[in-house]
Amino acid sequence: MSKERARRRAERLAVLEKEKAVRARRVARRDRRTVFLRRLKPRFGRDGRLYHRSRRQRIGIVVVTLLAVAAVWTLVPDLPLRIILTAMLVLAVPALVVVVLGRRA
Repeated sequence: MSKERARRRAERLAVLEKEKAVRARRVARRDRRTVFLRRLKPRFGRDGRLYHRSRRQRIGIVVVTLLAVAAVWTLVPDLPLRIILTAMLVLAVPALVVVVLGRRA
């Protein structure tokens, strides 16, 4: 009788260990997924922006861009070329800002 109880207990313990291992793998996978998704998600500052620029930097970006647009419109005689150059400036300014000032969080 005691051998039978010991065998049943061993079976129960084996099943419990198997379930415990499955649960541990599931929890570990969920934790890894959470860490991975947290790394993918961009971190926002208190005001909701990804990257912060000082007031002087933002003013400088706007002033330099407006000066470049004004130079294009005063120095280039052809209207379609003016429009194309202005559009290129508008598209290129964000990339130039990142290259010149760098990204900082």
